[in-house]
Amino acid sequence: MDIEVSSFGTLLGLIVTVALILKKVNPAYAMMFGALTGGIVGGLSLMESVQVMVHGAEGMTGVVLRVLAAGVLAGVLIESGAAKRIAETILHKLGETKALLAITGATMILTGVGVFIGVAILTVAPIALSIAKRANISKFAILLAVSGGGKAGNIISPNPNAIAVAEAFKVPLTSVMVAGVLPAIGGVVITYFIAKRLVNRGSLVTERDLPEPFMNEKLPSLAAALSGPAIAIMLLLFQPIFGIVIDPLIALPIGGIAGALIMRKGNQLNMFITSGITKMSAIAILLLGTGTLAGVIAHSALISVILESIDSLGIQPYWIAPIAGVTMSAATGSTAAASAVAGNVFAPTIIDLGVNALAGAAMVHAGATVLDHLPHGTFFHITRGSVNMELKERFKLLPYETVIGLGIVVLSTLIFGVLL
Repeated sequence: MDIEVSSFGTLLGLIVTVALILKKVNPAYAMMFGALTGGIVGGLSLMESVQVMVHGAEGMTGVVLRVLAAGVLAGVLIESGAAKRIAETILHKLGETKALLAITGATMILTGVGVFIGVAILTVAPIALSIAKRANISKFAILLAVSGGGKAGNIISPNPNAIAVAEAFKVPLTSVMVAGVLPAIGGVVITYFIAKRLVNRGSLVTERDLPEPFMNEKLPSLAAALSGPAIAIMLLLFQPIFGIVIDPLIALPIGGIAGALIMRKGNQLNMFITSGITKMSAIAILLLGTGTLAGVIAHSALISVILESIDSLGIQPYWIAPIAGVTMSAATGSTAAASAVAGNVFAPTIIDLGVNALAGAAMVHAGATVLDHLPHGTFFHITRGSVNMELKERFKLLPYETVIGLGIVVLSTLIFGVLL
């Protein structure tokens, strides 16, 4: 499609998108309207703008199918009690003396095995609040721990964001997950040390904040709870180890089904699947809306401006990958949307500049975590609600979360841009 959207039109489209999301318009519709505005203001006719949007959304089809398939594993983990068992085990094993490390690690691992980040935080938070009350730790420190742990877990998980960058850069999903391991560990360390300094900052946990006690809920064993994600990841590892390609579209549902059977909850499998696809359908719709915006950006003169700026400043070409992830996370307030937009728009350019596909995917993915906590995204509100925090106090946490995200992306860039 030989048409070009002006830089001004593209930027206006992004501004309109953010403004509409801040006004609580559904993000998918906000992106569609922003894309349409950007196309028309950027010099395209109405029909050309629609064609560009449709072309961009079509590019998301593979990602959407894999995200829906991931809903089987996510539904099993959440509804079977497996996610809660994993979180409780980590938190109780480490105990109050290492509470912040336990909370950060539990959120990272739960997100890392395939639980959607918002659900992982909502699963860990009630247990974390109980521990914090006994250990006299502030909500501020607790929330930073779950936020940082979630960011770290997101770059090592088979979640929608990882699926999106793997698809965009045409690399195995497991390779993207493994590439995030060292930056994720760095993110956990940074989170722990910052949170430790904030244990007395802000409001303390009160009795009103504590969850209702669990009523004899029978949870699976830890081994059974981990069986689903373990089988899914094992199947995904067949490609790099044996050269046998098992697509996430197949591996993730098989892991979920196997996990349900091992936990002896096969009779509830349909309920688990229904719940999982319900949770993932919202993300799938978001990704289609994201595709329309990606279509406009992909045909924008803005890309040429960015490349010329990088060249004139003498910046190494690999910097475009983390910058793309960071800027798109700021625009969308979502790791999944940022990964999808940055990957689909910038992957061909990044690879053409000589950057290895896996390195580009890893840096874009890490960059997408930097500003996903901004208030026009859902992450901000989910985390705030998880610990019953006042809005004013929640805003004060933003700079610390940004530091954690920057730490993750700097580590990823050092590893995949500078050293390799």
